[in-house]
Amino acid sequence: MEKFIRIGENLNVMSKVLGPAMKERNPGPIQDMAKRETEKGVDYIDLNIGPARKGGAELMEWVVNTVQEVTDLPLALDTTNLEAMEAGLKAAKKKPLINSVTLQSDRFEAGLKLAAKYEADVVAVLWSDSGMPRDSNERAMHVVDFIMKATELGIPNENLWIDPIVSPLSVEINQVLACVECMGMLKDIAPGCKSTVGLSNVSNGVPEELRHWLNITYLIMLMKKGLYSAIVDAFDDELKAFVTGEREDIVNLVHRVLDGEKVDMDSLSDVEKKYVKSVKVLTGETLFSNAWLEV
Repeated sequence: MEKFIRIGENLNVMSKVLGPAMKERNPGPIQDMAKRETEKGVDYIDLNIGPARKGGAELMEWVVNTVQEVTDLPLALDTTNLEAMEAGLKAAKKKPLINSVTLQSDRFEAGLKLAAKYEADVVAVLWSDSGMPRDSNERAMHVVDFIMKATELGIPNENLWIDPIVSPLSVEINQVLACVECMGMLKDIAPGCKSTVGLSNVSNGVPEELRHWLNITYLIMLMKKGLYSAIVDAFDDELKAFVTGEREDIVNLVHRVLDGEKVDMDSLSDVEKKYVKSVKVLTGETLFSNAWLEV
């Protein structure tokens, strides 16, 4: 199987430890997290400094240089501050990933111009001035808009990582399905483009002890449609096992259910039953509630 790319999400200004370390320019906790993520085998480290409205450029440059002292991994630069983004692009030693550019008029062209200028990869989030796309067809239209503008600026498809936007299952099942449908379209409408998602969004609003079942099952559904990467917890060893081919038994079971096979629930282990029930709630066959595993 093609290698699945994990982008470690843990180096984040929202952390109660890392946020103050960024503010104080204290390299210790930041370098420790970067080293730990590297040891866990992620492919990119996401550096999320937030909006960083004041002094963002200096902060991003400092964070990038601080992290590059202890790891050779490529970086995903995560901020809405385009000045800070450019500072990070300048400082990056390896081809970075801009996380992210939306179709919103104040970010779309400016963000893509930065990607073109620094020959960076870019996460293309399918969010426009109108907000969330309504369905898979609107997502597909946004993909075409991204590709057309990127091509105009000299950015090859291979540098675009399409993010069709994962929505919480607890809010809207149709959006959950539309994201999967869009993922299946990308091979035809976006040849050469990569794809990525913020996976854990699907289980937002669900009790913590239940989120794993939705996250992993949805990951398998998206990978079946060609998902290339995801922004994930670097320390989720079970998720890593799924994307490295160590849990083909569960992957095959989920695929069988998705393909319409009627599975004999009595023949399954308790763990297998939970994955089958999670497929059914993620596809709308079972009505969502926090008791879906008990149904």
